[in-house]
Amino acid sequence: MTDAQPSLSDDIGKREKSYFIKMGIRLLCLILAFTVPAPMPVRLLLFAGAIFLPYIAVIGANAPPRGPSVAPDVGDSTQSEIPLHRREIGS
Repeated sequence: MTDAQPSLSDDIGKREKSYFIKMGIRLLCLILAFTVPAPMPVRLLLFAGAIFLPYIAVIGANAPPRGPSVAPDVGDSTQSEIPLHRREIGS
């Protein structure tokens, strides 16, 4: 295994797949809410799914990729920073 991030096209593909699955479930909730003769609490649950799933799908599709975030190795941690009065070029 490697610490490399997945490629951008793989990441976008996973996000699109997740989005379309959630929107398919939303469409199913909407159709069932209008067609199935169910008690009112069940219909309200189906309508709630149809209303809130788009928000959840968009938030999930725009979320940053999950995974271990490792800070890049920038060198020796014992090295001190250049003092502010010595940062000019050419001195």
